[in-house]
Amino acid sequence: MVCRAVCIVRVLILVQVVLLTGACIDLGPGMGSNTEQNMRDDMELKPGGRIMLPAPETTGKISVEEALFTRRSVRTYTKEPVTPDDLSRLLWAAQGVTAGAGGRNELRTAPSAGALYPLEVYVVAGNVGGVSDGVYHYRSREHALQKVCDGDRRRNLSGCALHQSQITDAAVDIVFTAVFERTTARYGDRGVRYVYMEAGHAAQNVYLQAETLDLGVCAVGAFCDADVATLLALPDDEVPIYILSIGSV
Repeated sequence: MVCRAVCIVRVLILVQVVLLTGACIDLGPGMGSNTEQNMRDDMELKPGGRIMLPAPETTGKISVEEALFTRRSVRTYTKEPVTPDDLSRLLWAAQGVTAGAGGRNELRTAPSAGALYPLEVYVVAGNVGGVSDGVYHYRSREHALQKVCDGDRRRNLSGCALHQSQITDAAVDIVFTAVFERTTARYGDRGVRYVYMEAGHAAQNVYLQAETLDLGVCAVGAFCDADVATLLALPDDEVPIYILSIGSV
């Protein structure tokens, strides 16, 4: 109850700032100086801060059975950066389009009730080769990243999640959010269950993909919704539901 009350007060204050500035909220210092990271060239930076990701590879070095057998939640990572190719494959595994992009018969890597796809995916990058530190929205139909705000926000995200250290230590954190109305408009209250089921499907896809890339993943469900929503500058109808910390092992 205390966390809920604090979250409500904080979000009301922060929403006023958002309305005045129209900018991504700064919740305080991140990981320190980002000068060297920010000097790196973005991969194919497009107008509006959009980054086209490399096309994902669809063959891996281990079988599905081996990935299932070795899958674990990993909370300790090395300082090795995640590569652009790795990030591309992780995001594609989560919500990549596999058929009919933008059409009525669009299909993605994770099953979705009614193929309505309520999930959105965000990237909190702090140690990704070729990608400057910042918060990005994954545009699945274009397989691209749209910048939300600059700066290393891993420590900020950790602060939203009871200061769990693996979120700060990860090279990159992936956040799943949901627009529940996309599913509940058709399925009513039952649709809420379907959305959470879909998040589980997508998270398992990321876990298995990470196994093929020698990366560690830890799924996090304990966080203050309002704080994460503010950090990601989410619209009112979008709710954070899952954090995945990812790093080299």
